[in-house]
Amino acid sequence: MDKKNCWEFKNCGREPGGAKVSELGSCPAAIDVRVNGVNSGKNGGRACWVIAGTFCGGKVQGTYALKVVNCLKCEFFQLVRKEEEDKYVTSSAILAKLKDDEPKDLK
Repeated sequence: MDKKNCWEFKNCGREPGGAKVSELGSCPAAIDVRVNGVNSGKNGGRACWVIAGTFCGGKVQGTYALKVVNCLKCEFFQLVRKEEEDKYVTSSAILAKLKDDEPKDLK
């Protein structure tokens, strides 16, 4: 089974080299390498619900806290949960990884 990343599932065109990158910019989920491989995805492609600044519903979304309610209803989110079954990496685990990989203050 070929597991799709969010940009493939949604056909948004915001992946590197995508049709809408010049107009809308690259999607943070498509270029965030910190969660590469999570839920069998490329970069943040199967963890988009925790990546700030993704483009859903016709507008740029904010942080996880602001968008989580909509993401939980999303067909793609539900597909990832189903496909990954017991290998599904939870949102809290992904958020912890993102926080651990944040650049540290260079004082």
